[in-house]
Amino acid sequence: MKNRFIKKPNKQKKKRQVIPLRLNILFFVIFILFSALILRLGVVQIVQGETYKRQLEETDDVSVTKNVPRGVIYDRNYNLLVGNSAVKSITYARSEKTPPSEMISVAKKLDKLITVTPDTKLTERDLQDYWILTHEKDSLARLTKAEQNLDGAKAYKKQVENVTKADLDSLSDEDKRIATIYKKMTAGYALSQVAIKSKGVTDEEIAKVSENLESLPGVDTTTDWNRFYTYDETLRSILGSVSTEKQGIPSDKVDYYLAQGYSRNDRVGRSYLEAQYESVLAGQKSKSNSVLDSNGNIVETVEKYEGSKGKDLVLSIDVELQKRIEEIIKKNMQINKSNAGTDLFDRAFVVAMDPYSGQVLSLAGQKINDKGEYEDYSLGNFTTAYNMGSAVKGATVLSGIMDGAISEHQTFFDQPIKFKGTKAKSSWFNRAGEGGRTLDPVGALEISSNSYMYQVSMKMAGAKYVYDGPFRASAETFDKMRYYYNQFGLGVKTGIDLPGEQIGYKGDDKTVGKILDFAIGQYDSYTPLQLAQYGSAIANGGYRVEPTMLKEIRDPSTNGDNVGKVATEIEPKVLNRIGASSSAIKEVQDGFYAVTHGSSGTGASYFKDLGVEVAGKTGTAEAFYDGPKKDSAMTEVWNTTFVGYAPADKPEIAIAVVVPWEYRKYGGSDSKINLKISEQVFKAYYDLKEERAKAGKDNSKVEQPINNKAAAAAAQAKLND
Repeated sequence: MKNRFIKKPNKQKKKRQVIPLRLNILFFVIFILFSALILRLGVVQIVQGETYKRQLEETDDVSVTKNVPRGVIYDRNYNLLVGNSAVKSITYARSEKTPPSEMISVAKKLDKLITVTPDTKLTERDLQDYWILTHEKDSLARLTKAEQNLDGAKAYKKQVENVTKADLDSLSDEDKRIATIYKKMTAGYALSQVAIKSKGVTDEEIAKVSENLESLPGVDTTTDWNRFYTYDETLRSILGSVSTEKQGIPSDKVDYYLAQGYSRNDRVGRSYLEAQYESVLAGQKSKSNSVLDSNGNIVETVEKYEGSKGKDLVLSIDVELQKRIEEIIKKNMQINKSNAGTDLFDRAFVVAMDPYSGQVLSLAGQKINDKGEYEDYSLGNFTTAYNMGSAVKGATVLSGIMDGAISEHQTFFDQPIKFKGTKAKSSWFNRAGEGGRTLDPVGALEISSNSYMYQVSMKMAGAKYVYDGPFRASAETFDKMRYYYNQFGLGVKTGIDLPGEQIGYKGDDKTVGKILDFAIGQYDSYTPLQLAQYGSAIANGGYRVEPTMLKEIRDPSTNGDNVGKVATEIEPKVLNRIGASSSAIKEVQDGFYAVTHGSSGTGASYFKDLGVEVAGKTGTAEAFYDGPKKDSAMTEVWNTTFVGYAPADKPEIAIAVVVPWEYRKYGGSDSKINLKISEQVFKAYYDLKEERAKAGKDNSKVEQPINNKAAAAAAQAKLND
């Protein structure tokens, strides 16, 4: 009997589901990954959030620097010598990622907005590059399969080779304008601004470009500046020059300037004062943030720091005196050129300085070029050297006294000096040995006795003179004499704040008889500036003062009508005290006074009636021509010189006048151009001083208005022309 109580299974009830082990493992792995991701996001956001934020800003918000106007340059009386003329400018800055095709597109748009003249200096390669960029498919199609597989540079070289003359001839004037703009765009470095147009930019062009900046990535409108020179060619060789954006920083100073934070296409001082005081004149660059799009194009520039204009230089130069001296030099050169034997004569120099402070009042030089035109050669005062002749005899006397070879009042009988096997050497006035006289240092300087100086040098050499006997002396005497001469600044750098200073030529003929030539300034050569430093040392009582072109440095003007406040005042720098007693120096000073006032003074006829007490020493040197006319090299010529100061009792100006190769030794005659120039320079200085006194001008009060704006306007007119 079947058990009817047995419960039958419920077919409707579902079986219990079991999750496979592999699926559990998968869920666990996913859980771990999500946990790691959440943890990483927390670290990124909380721990490293600021770091990544900065990196993002560096990528999308790039800092760009721009040059600011350079400091201006004044003369000692605050007359503007070098200034800045503001000009409207349209610029472009590219990023490292900006493709050439994008730049070409911008160039095409700019060509519709501004007037650009095709660059006459577009090279064939410039045009080839442009053609390839604007005919990309055609250019690539000309490559063989093998050429297409070459690396980028080699393949592009083949593209260039495939551009034909017909391709270039097909380029229109519009194409050449666009190529010109593109060339300027590529001239600068990434993220540095280059000028697309900075001359003759009109207000209309500025407006058009400004309205379309959104479609011109990298383009901006700004104000640029150009350097102008108020006094044209006056001091141009000394003031120096500033590089263009295309020239950038000098190749020989790239590492130095880059270390100072400069960009390769920055404008910097290239020569002389502009280069010497680059760090002062350059100022602090402005800084802007340039926003880049996803392709690296600059779409917006926001100024963060406007920068600061460079500080201003106030030179020690008196530009009005400088101009007058330049005219004096040119006038006398013109007169002298009409004399016989002056075909090699082509230059003359004048240095004027304050003998106590070392401030250079005038650094004038003129040279006649191949076209017969006069040109500024001021830099020749410290970059060229000549035999100075008798002008250095004051140094010879004091050298003998410092050496102990002669006493302060040593006397010698003026007579021809004759050594065995040589011609007699004598003073210019006593060739035959008749009428000789006993001279002390004052008398020897007054009449410019060569014989006295010969005998001083022989004493220094330890030689005992016997007429027509041998001259036995050590070649070390040259070094001894140079040691004493160096104390005056002769044969060593003066220390002037200008690059390129030369020390002159040291005679290399060790024949002991040349010691006598050394003593009268006809052996070693010196620069006109060295001669002026030597004269200043005699004038001020024995102190060799470093010459300086700078009087002070001032902060930029705040309104353009007045000079700024003094930032640095240049103090006198004494390099050394000459190792001679005050009484010995006084004896040489008396000798210099006798030259210009004594009854037999070699310069008395030019200075004794000048109206101011001048003291100085004339010089004439037998020399050999070593100028630009190579076919006349080693021709015997005469150099004429003068060194002096005024007033004699309390000097305020010292001058050196050097006229190289004034006339041929044979076939010419001395016109005394050195003395004429010297007389006229002193007169110009005191005339100018008197004129200013009558006009009531007090240049120590610098609150007086300066004519910057008028000078800038005049310069702008010249630039526009």
